[in-house]
Amino acid sequence: MGTYLNKGNAGFVKYTTSEYIDKTGMIAYINSTLGGANMLTCVTRPRRFGKSIAANMLCAYYDKSCDSSSLFENFEIANDPTYKEHLNRYPVLYIDITDFTTRLNKTDEIISNLQHKVIDDIKKEYPDIAYPADSDLMDVLLEVASKTGEKFIMIIDEWDAMCRELSSKPQVMDDYVKLLRRLFKGGNSARVFAGAYMTGILPIKNMAHSLH
Repeated sequence: MGTYLNKGNAGFVKYTTSEYIDKTGMIAYINSTLGGANMLTCVTRPRRFGKSIAANMLCAYYDKSCDSSSLFENFEIANDPTYKEHLNRYPVLYIDITDFTTRLNKTDEIISNLQHKVIDDIKKEYPDIAYPADSDLMDVLLEVASKTGEKFIMIIDEWDAMCRELSSKPQVMDDYVKLLRRLFKGGNSARVFAGAYMTGILPIKNMAHSLH
């Protein structure tokens, strides 16, 4: 298990050992979007709304590095026809943006650092692939997808932390928007991702408008 790639299901297990309100029905909706025109999902809700719990739930469900069948067998999702089709079938990338804004808020190299950290994780998992020199994150993901036939699930928790906490750093903001566009707006997104799920407080439309 890596730091960002295939973290396993421990992040969700800790919530289910106490009083957990079953929200696994949401997984059925995400399953219905995979590989389609609506495969990119962004949830914006106030703090303490359970967004991070849901993100960890999705990690536990999709992550191919673990077996979560016993974890979900008594929850609502187990009764859905798509349950077994997608259970633990994907390489999952999980990035909590606050990990970077908290640790690297003094530098303008946050996005470069983020990409290097995630790329290192991917290369450890797929060491036999020859990656082009100076590959960025999207280049690396494309190589893996083309060589293995696998598509990733991308989960970004608190996507807007960069915008909320580092708005005074225009270079960081510009680099971040370019990264998101590179990952999700280009024609290669469908080749790389089966689906993506992002959480935050700020709606993307409002934040994008304020950046122009």
